[in-house]
Amino acid sequence: MRGGPVAEGEAIVPIIGSLRRLVLAPSLEKVSFAGRGFPVSPSEATERLEAIPQAVVCGFEWGIDPRSQWELERRLALVDAEQRGFAYEGATMACAVLDAMAPRGGHRTRDLLLGPGRPHIFLAYIGIGFAMARLPRVLWRKVAPDLPRDGGYYPEMSWLAVDGYGFDLAYFDTERWIDRQERPAAYAWEGDAGYFPRAVDQGIGRALWFVRGGNPGDVAAAVRAFAAERHADLWAGVGLAATFAGGTGDAGYATLRHEAGDHRTELAQGSVFAVKARHHSGFVPGHTGDAVGRLAGLDVERAVRLADDTAVTGASGGSAPAYERWRQNVQEGLEKARAAD
Repeated sequence: MRGGPVAEGEAIVPIIGSLRRLVLAPSLEKVSFAGRGFPVSPSEATERLEAIPQAVVCGFEWGIDPRSQWELERRLALVDAEQRGFAYEGATMACAVLDAMAPRGGHRTRDLLLGPGRPHIFLAYIGIGFAMARLPRVLWRKVAPDLPRDGGYYPEMSWLAVDGYGFDLAYFDTERWIDRQERPAAYAWEGDAGYFPRAVDQGIGRALWFVRGGNPGDVAAAVRAFAAERHADLWAGVGLAATFAGGTGDAGYATLRHEAGDHRTELAQGSVFAVKARHHSGFVPGHTGDAVGRLAGLDVERAVRLADDTAVTGASGGSAPAYERWRQNVQEGLEKARAAD
């Protein structure tokens, strides 16, 4: 029989994890639209949108104090396929926080993503961004794990972590980042401080879809309130969120496309990236196919093929990040397809 000191030490571990959870994770009520004070009329559609940040919170709580990675993986596997990627966002956020806070770094995030998190790699990067919003910048260099360049890990998409950071800022402090439209100080993510504000704006655009409850007119008005030079990235974020998360119907997507005006291509590019992420996860809900049809004029198969055919690897030359060059390639492909129709 083991002695008291060891048993006491083991007992402290879940207590520390629970304290981290209480400090870092908001309650389910606090991430609801009413809890955030968003100007949203409750409906069946907004309830489905609200379930997304709640799934993220659940994933975080399971990830911040798991008894084992096996138990974390089993919990995540029980989540409905449409919401599972969001739960992985939260679990990845938890793992990134724990790794960054470990004196010598950690490997929880890498282990998760090399395992069952691999299909959800796009949302996992966003979860790393959520961790960044809760960590001092001096620890940011420790949050992104070193993953293989092949095998479906898409390291070029690590800019989605900065997108996730921007989303988190806007969702939890709308007055500062949406109403007052402030911009965070730049950071040389992947060695490129110049692109940092643009990736943040893509995340703010995604947040607008939730903050305005998926109402196309309200979302468009919110985008237009920002300086004109920010509109393109904001609309790309809107397109990604509207396609991945849903929240409106065919008429709403048609309205959204009309409202985007000269930025329809950026809106459509975000939609294509959302389809690629959903397809990579192995589950594409019906609303995602409906959205990309309306916003980009493509079916799911054509959208995935466009994303795959235009992908840029980190080894390619160019002054812009590979992530941005991939976005530009998708936009050019969309314009060519539109001209051919």
